[in-house]
Amino acid sequence: MLKIWGRANSINVQKVLWCCEELKLSYQRIDAGGAFGITDTPEYLSINPNGLVPTFEDDGFYLWESNVIVRYLAQKHGSGDFCPEQINRRFDAERWMDWQATSLWPALRIIFIGLIRTPENQRDSSALLQAEAQCARYMSVLNKALAHRKFLAGDGFSMGDVPAGATVHRWYALDIHHPTLEHLSRWYSALCTRESFRKTVMLPLS
Repeated sequence: MLKIWGRANSINVQKVLWCCEELKLSYQRIDAGGAFGITDTPEYLSINPNGLVPTFEDDGFYLWESNVIVRYLAQKHGSGDFCPEQINRRFDAERWMDWQATSLWPALRIIFIGLIRTPENQRDSSALLQAEAQCARYMSVLNKALAHRKFLAGDGFSMGDVPAGATVHRWYALDIHHPTLEHLSRWYSALCTRESFRKTVMLPLS
């Protein structure tokens, strides 16, 4: 059975759990990180030297970095639509996965940490407003990309939708201004119909 170390409220853990649920894979999740600790123990650091979550094990093979784990599972268990076989579509999906990690999430993380995990009297209002504007710009990029396609890598749901989908859920769940973005809203609504998304991602923010 697959093992996943990480707390259920972590966006990076949620990506992996969502992927497993989409692929109908059996897994064991082990609480780790945050209040659960474990990540700074010698045993954990031996399998993930970063001391972060998630860490993933498949029959003695260990991986960390959530988007890499999603790629691994998609390649091993979801070839076809979820892990596109056609090379252009495959790397279209890959592009959105990297973009989520390097652009979208770093901007939204500032707002998430600021509004959810920082006491109100300690918040940096200027940084929050700047990040909110940056997020709106990135969401407009997604909206434009979805204007002529059902999902991020074409007409079928794929691994490319997982990182961005988990991030967009948090954006909509945060108490900030959400500009009207028709195509993004349509895509997000489609994700919300997926039982796996509701089970693993649509949780209270904490």
